[in-house]
Amino acid sequence: MVARRLVDRKLAVVVLVASALLAWAEFASAQATNTTPGSNQAPTQSATPADSQSQDTGSSSSSSSSVHHKTGKNVHHTTVAEEVGPPPEIAKAEEFIQKKDYAAAEPLLRKVVGDDSTNYVAWFELGFVENGLGKMDDSIAAYRKSVEAKPDVFESNLNLGLQLAKAGQPTAESFLRAATQLKPTSHIAEGQARAWLSLGHVLEASKPDEAVAAYRQASALTPKDPEPYLSAGLLLEKEKKFSDAEHEYKQAIALSPSSDALTGLANIYMHNKRLPEAEVELRKLVAMHPREGAARVQLGRVLAAEGKNDDAIAELEAGEKLAPADVSLQRDLADLYAIAKKNDQAETAYRALLTASPNDAALHQSLGKALVEQKKFADAQKEFQTAVKLKPDFGEAWGDLAFAASENKDYPLTIKALDMRVKFLPDNPPTYFLRASAYDHLRDLKRAAVNFHLFLNTAQGKYPDYEWQAKHRLIAIEPKK
Repeated sequence: MVARRLVDRKLAVVVLVASALLAWAEFASAQATNTTPGSNQAPTQSATPADSQSQDTGSSSSSSSSVHHKTGKNVHHTTVAEEVGPPPEIAKAEEFIQKKDYAAAEPLLRKVVGDDSTNYVAWFELGFVENGLGKMDDSIAAYRKSVEAKPDVFESNLNLGLQLAKAGQPTAESFLRAATQLKPTSHIAEGQARAWLSLGHVLEASKPDEAVAAYRQASALTPKDPEPYLSAGLLLEKEKKFSDAEHEYKQAIALSPSSDALTGLANIYMHNKRLPEAEVELRKLVAMHPREGAARVQLGRVLAAEGKNDDAIAELEAGEKLAPADVSLQRDLADLYAIAKKNDQAETAYRALLTASPNDAALHQSLGKALVEQKKFADAQKEFQTAVKLKPDFGEAWGDLAFAASENKDYPLTIKALDMRVKFLPDNPPTYFLRASAYDHLRDLKRAAVNFHLFLNTAQGKYPDYEWQAKHRLIAIEPKK
């Protein structure tokens, strides 16, 4: 199984995690000097953002850099200036939020919204705080109140949509769609791209074509960001639209040769049997992550499929050192030793595998074949007998047993094994010859002659040495006319 697809590739749905509360600080501080909470006046952009790291918990810590949704950095503004002046509780809550003291910020914001239920800024900040406290339902409720108080704010629609998506609620789509049609308070192109990317992730399962369209909207807004291309590629690959997926992966790789994109492109090449191209991408992946066992293993499998056995063995052996518990890899390596005629190594590998899986009929058969190659026919016969005992309908193993028994001069067993094989697989020239030879040794000349004739009628010149033997045996055993 050398063309196996890559496994355990994880799609980092960065937007739904890293951006879950991305807009909080942008929105909170962008209620610039001319904005009154709860008013219909649109917020304006503040001058100096301060970033904060944010995970699913909504935690934040201040630093100073630009917004990067892929890296999980959320903009956090600390100034809310308004015509009348914000309630003092909001400013105090901001201080606590900067310190990640969400428990202290929560009652202050609750007081504000209790006094003024239309204060969409306070509701928005409360949504952030409740998320930080792990109160998903309360966070969603607060964001919903913020949207109800002022429906045309990008950040509150985005965060409500993201929170609903995290909660697995289908209404996430409507708020994320609304966000794509609104203008962020800052970083406009990036914010809109974030909304489209988030919408795409939400739509993947139910509306894949619309999800791809959303990713392409995001890439049009931020053409130097590889994430929308990668997301589109992963989805298109899943939908088996391999040509389109290849294009998206190449776009992502041109911007940033990430593991996911290289892996996806290699998968497509393997699916389409474009093994040399798959090899190129996998070598890049191995060079990028030399200690990543999965990449080496997959490269080894591709090399094996190309017939580059020595190179394949080197990669699989390197992969085994990095993933010593991978039984699938150990089995592939054992099979490759056998294909490369490294039969002593194959024997050792199969015996090790059988220690852990003594009732695996296929492993007993594989070990038997490696023993046959070393002319250890008696040991091979035992392995084939074990294989058919474990799996009585194992036609191929019955054929192998017939051959080993013939080499061991156990001709009755040869015939018995061939008679069992034919119950599951049709006879072919080699089985006719084995049966004829066994009957010949047992001096059942009539049956021997019948099977020699069957062999000659089906061989069609493909087995010249055996055909010569069969013709001469027929001269010797058939009655003279």
